[in-house]
Amino acid sequence: MPFSLPYKTQLYALVFLFIFTTNCSNSKSNTTANTATSKQVNTAIPVYDFKTFEPLLYTDTDKTYLVNFWAMWCAPCVKELPYIEAFAEKRPDVEVLLVSLDFPKDIDTKLKPFLEDKNINAKVVLLDDPDANSWIDQINPNWTGAIPYTILFNKDKRLYFEGSFESINDIETQIQNLN
Repeated sequence: MPFSLPYKTQLYALVFLFIFTTNCSNSKSNTTANTATSKQVNTAIPVYDFKTFEPLLYTDTDKTYLVNFWAMWCAPCVKELPYIEAFAEKRPDVEVLLVSLDFPKDIDTKLKPFLEDKNINAKVVLLDDPDANSWIDQINPNWTGAIPYTILFNKDKRLYFEGSFESINDIETQIQNLN
């Protein structure tokens, strides 16, 4: 039987790996957005443990939701954020929630500047719960803990995606699969 590390250990190892292997850049994006007219949704980023966050993963309404787990240190996450943002702007009927797995101490010094730099206006919350072994399985027992990870759902159906979307069309196609 092969040796298997607990999810929490795997997640921390993944965090460590990405932090030290990802070439992060703080340069301004080439987007020339007028900040006076951009939505300033991310001025307050709430911090949740899983117990208080979990209700956001369910609905009894007809609304469709896209919940994306990501972090600033995750290159595939950062690459797909513009697609999710473009989708959110194109489809205001779909509730988009970006769940940051970054450190709470970095909200004001790193996360908010990152979101502003990348012109991300979708709603962001931060999930700060060290018991990843528990909450990952509660979200989906088939989730390895790798990010980006996206849940698309409505009251009737749930779809799970481990890995990044490569375009806004990828997201649109999967949203259509909910109906």
